[in-house]
Formats: sequence, structure tokens, C-alpha cells
Amino acid sequence: MAHRPTVWISIVSLLTISAGGRAVGAEAPSADDLAEVVVVGSRIRARSLAGSAQVIDAETLRESRTLTVNEALRKVPGVYARDEEGLGLRPNIGIRGLNPTRSSKVLLLEDGLPLGFAPYGDNASYYHPSFERFERIEVLKNSGQIAFGPQTIGGLINYITPQTPQDLEAGITARSGNHGLRDLLVDVGDRFDGTGTGWRIGASHKEGHGARDNIDLSVTDAALRLDQAVGDRQSLSLRGSVYRERSTVPYSGLTLAEFRSAPRSNEFRNDFFGIDRRAIALTHGVSAERVRLQTSVYHTQLQRDWWRQSSNSRQRPNDASDPACQDMSHLLTTCGNEGRLRAYRTFGVEPRLSFDMEWAGLPVAARLGYRHHREYQHRVQANGDTPTARTPGVGPNAGIREDNERRVRADAAFVEASIRMGRVTLTPGLRHESIAYQRSNRLDGSRGESDLSQWIPGVGATVEVTPTLSLFGGLHRGFAPPRVEDIIGSHGGSVELDAELSWNTELGLRWQPAQTIELEIAAFDMDFSNQVVPSSLAGGLGATLTNGGRTRHRGLEVGGEVGGAGPLRPYARLAYTWMPVARFEGERYSGVPGASTQSVTGHRLPYAAEHQGTLALGLRLAGGFSAQLEGQYTGALFTDDLNTQAITADGQRGRIDSYTVWNTTLQYAPRETTTLFVSVKNLTDRTYIADLSRGILPGTPRQWMLGVEQRFR
Repeated sequence: MAHRPTVWISIVSLLTISAGGRAVGAEAPSADDLAEVVVVGSRIRARSLAGSAQVIDAETLRESRTLTVNEALRKVPGVYARDEEGLGLRPNIGIRGLNPTRSSKVLLLEDGLPLGFAPYGDNASYYHPSFERFERIEVLKNSGQIAFGPQTIGGLINYITPQTPQDLEAGITARSGNHGLRDLLVDVGDRFDGTGTGWRIGASHKEGHGARDNIDLSVTDAALRLDQAVGDRQSLSLRGSVYRERSTVPYSGLTLAEFRSAPRSNEFRNDFFGIDRRAIALTHGVSAERVRLQTSVYHTQLQRDWWRQSSNSRQRPNDASDPACQDMSHLLTTCGNEGRLRAYRTFGVEPRLSFDMEWAGLPVAARLGYRHHREYQHRVQANGDTPTARTPGVGPNAGIREDNERRVRADAAFVEASIRMGRVTLTPGLRHESIAYQRSNRLDGSRGESDLSQWIPGVGATVEVTPTLSLFGGLHRGFAPPRVEDIIGSHGGSVELDAELSWNTELGLRWQPAQTIELEIAAFDMDFSNQVVPSSLAGGLGATLTNGGRTRHRGLEVGGEVGGAGPLRPYARLAYTWMPVARFEGERYSGVPGASTQSVTGHRLPYAAEHQGTLALGLRLAGGFSAQLEGQYTGALFTDDLNTQAITADGQRGRIDSYTVWNTTLQYAPRETTTLFVSVKNLTDRTYIADLSRGILPGTPRQWMLGVEQRFR
């Protein structure tokens, strides 16, 4: 199948040549836009999409001086972003009631291309770029997802990097605060006159002590973008980035007794986490009168090493196979550790063709695309003899415990068309995913292979009721492939884990009665025929997964913004989600150890709060002053399928109470290019529980910061 990318590029190129003529009702894209792969595009374009769509733009992020990507994503209805270490370096994102652990049920993109290090074979986010270097964040749900894959179940998030500037431009943003916070962002760019060549370099460094004791977080992220226009109808964009993290951060949460005694304690002070990532992508865009072809080639390489003494609050020093490690008193002296060492390489080529035509007298905008994608994983578990070991040991529980390679080859294609019939626009689409898996155990020489394929249909529609009011709706097949380890056993045998499948329905409206008022309401229904869940819900993401059977998600999302005039220029933004139904259906039994005979049919799904919302109130005062107060509310939720109320002694099951985090920001701009600001996150310093999947993880404490943003033009 290695020949397919060349064949498909040739076919798409022939279609491009043969489909000449003028686009129906469309403007010719500029050279700057030709190499842009976007999902939503802008807040204005989002109003015409046949699915729930939101854009978090730079102004919104700037007005709240957002510190983490979790804080940013909570501004979108339907999105639940859970804190972990305190700076949002490993986000846990769930959409419409899907389990947020490691964002494994969300499709993450950067400039329309896969952001994850193994989106097919291991869609877990242990890495996230510094969101400050992005221009905006796009969130799309329902039928529009099928143009992007492989995850089409809950929604996708696309981070857009800024284009190169027309003239020399530079900027620096620096902030400092308590808990060791230091954050520096610099960028500079220009466009050479007469050459069509533009460039931009951005770099950030962030460090802090996070949400618990004995944690030091340090991240550096740098990106380069080169844009080359070739006339008015052709453009190239080259984007490269490097990312480096060196942190002392544990995996394990707290037991209930530890949390009650010291809610921010952390005895695993010798744990170490390191990531090195390099990525490069080249996008070529060319347009004719009626067509536009974009072809992207991308490659990423990531090394992740996590040396830790505990994977969860159950796995404490009590292993009889390690005689020197009998209890917590030995944790910092003689206990061994585990090195979870991971290396990933990803490569892909993805041409996308769009063209306009007439069919039966109706204007049609058609889009089709193809992706050839390959992944390679090398996974090693190297147990050390001591708490600070960084190499395999020789003790009874040490040495190389796992060494295997995993490979994925995936081919995907989609076709989608928007047919305008007066005030109604119908958008049918179809995607096909074909995935081949391989797994090799280098310890015993065993090897296994498997494959699967899936058709993913969808249809959406919009109705322009009035120039200010439109209705939208859609139905599509939700699909998420299993990981390599979930479809092939450690010794090469078949696990028989099915793909995750659902039917997703959505109906909503968009209303903009005035330029300063916007409202979007969407009702959704997600009917899973098979939702994949951990076989042990207390085991975290590392637990073996199993076919969970039927589940149902139903709810309502409300998002809107209101602005005012006058000397205060007040505004308000709202993102609210009500999900009365998030339950197990069919004949279902518990995955909690020792409870396999207990029925959980009708029980609420773990980590699916009934209510959550964000409300921001702000003023844009004369003289360059502005102020904002924001409340982010998360309703109570269960963390296991038994819907256990009281938190268990190990801190891994129970009910998490509702909480509200208040954030505030004050800013002063003495001139257009200079802004001074002070911001406080968790203003009331509320101590709350964010997660129980690996033991109790506390939310981020009060974080204040002072900063300055300076632009140079």
C-alpha cells in the first residue's frame, strides 16, 4: 500500500486541472490563505456551519490572560477540561460527557493536521504545546468532523498558528507570580518586499511548582513558520517546532488519609518526566478558477521518559518481590522505580481538493481528501533498583520488563458537498478509514497483526430563517479506533476489541439580532452501540480496555456573548452545558474489581457532570483600562460505574463534589503597543478535588501573576 499516496496525489491533480472555471458565489483565495488548513475558519464562518462550532480568538484569551489550555477550553460549551499538574501540560479533555482521561476521545489538530503523537495507535495526550503561540482555537462538533479523523465521536479541537506578518513585527509577553511561576513568550516576523517570502519565529518558556508539593515544571516550546507566495494562485507554508519538558512530577495521586492530612502533599519527589518533540509540516496550496488543492506532508518525532515509583494510589511500596521496599518509609531510600520509556514517530501525506460547481441548477461546494498515515511506537518498561535510578537495575523486580514495537498504517478518504437550495444548505459526507496494526514483543520474539475498516457517513443542514437567525442540525457516525495494545495482545494474540461506534445527532440555532449579541443553542444525542471503557475503572488509562456496550448521552449547550456601548463598554460571555442523560444502557455489569456481578444499567457514566458552565463579565473602560471577572463551574460527578458516593480509602473511587473557580484580570494599556496586567486564578484559593483516576489530585491553588505585553511595529 506504500504506492497509494502517489496515486491519489496524481488523481487529485488531474481533477484540479480538469475542473476549471469560476467558483459559484465564492471569492478566489489569497496566496496567504492557500496553504491554510482550517476547520472552522473564523467566528463569522462558524455561523454558517451545519454543526456546533466555536472559536476562541486571541482577544478572548488576552482579556482573561489565560494561563492554561484547560482554562481556555472551559470557555466552550460542551467541553470539560480537567486539571492535573497545574500548568495544563497534560490536558484531560472530554466533550459531551466522554471520559476526559488523557484526552483520548478527542481529536486534536494543529493547523488541521494531527497533533497527537499516535492518533491511531495510542491517542493519549501526555504532551500539549504552549497554547500561547496559537492565534485561535477552533472547536467543532457533530457531522463536520468526518472531514477529519480518525476520532469522530465527541468533537475536534484545532489550534491555528498565526500567519507571517506583512511588515516587520515583534512582541514580548512576560509574567511572574507565586508558586515559582515564570512565563516568557517572544515572537518576531516579517515579509520581504517583492519576494513573497514571509517568516515568523515564536518561542516560549514556562516554569512553576504546579498544584502539589515537590513539583518543578519546566517547558520550552519554539516554532518557525515560512510562507512563500508563488504568484496570486500558489503558496507554500513550512512549519516546524521543537518542544522540551523537564519536570519532577508524580503520576500517583493521594490516598484519602493523605488528602485529609495535607491536600497538596507529594511524597514521590524523585519522580521525573521528560519529553523531547520535533515536528515539521509542509503545505502546498494552488487554486484555479473553480478549484483549490492543498497537499500537506507532516512528520513528528517524540521521546517521552517517565521514571516513577507509583502509577496510582494503590501501587504503594508493599511488593514482596522487592525486599528493600516494604512501606512508605523506604520510598526515598531503597525502593526501586519504573521507567516508562516511549518513542514515537509519525508520518503522513494528505491532499485536500475543494471545488465549486452547479448540479441541477443548484450551487454546490464539494470537498474531498485522502490521507496516508504511518505510526511507529517503541515502548519499554525499565525497572530501576533505587528511587533515583534512570537505567534498568538487577534486583528481583528490576530490569527490562517490557520491550515492544507497535506499528500502524492507516489510509483514509472522505468526500463532502454543500448543496445550496435557497435558504437551505444540505451537507452530506462520507469517510472511510482502513487501519492495519502490528505488534512485536522483543523479549520473547512473538508478533501479531490485525486490521479493521469503517465507513463513516454523515449529513448536516442549515436553514436561514432570517438574516439574523439560522437553524442547523446533523447526524453522523461516531468512530474511534482501538489502540494497538487493545487489538493485539502482548504475545501476539488477538484481543478482539471492537472499534468505538455511535450515532450522533444534533439540532440547534444561531441568532445574532445585533452586531454585539450572539447566541448559539444546540441539543445533542450520542447513542453508542459500543463505548470502550477500562475493564477496571480504578486502573486509570493504563488499565486494559474492554467493549463496554451501549451508552447514551443527551444534553443541551448554550453559548453566547453580549456587548454594550458607553464609557464602560460592558460585555458578558456564557458557555453552559446541561447533560441530564449520561448513562449505561443494555445489560451492563461493573468493571470495578470484585463487583463484576453488580448491574450498572442506568447508572451515570464516570466523569460526566450534569451541569457545567463558564460566565465572564467584563468592562472595557476609556483610557486603556479593562477588567474581567470569570467563574468556571463544574458540577458534581461520579468516578466509577457503581456511582460510589463516599471516596474510598485509596482515593480512586467516589463522588467529586461541585466547585467553582473564580478568576479575575485587570489591565492597563498606556499606549496601543503596551499592556500591563495583573491576574489571579482561583481567586478564593478554594481547595477542590479535580480527579480520582490515579488517586486524589487536587485542583490548582490560588495563582497570582503580574505581567507586561509589549509589541514592536
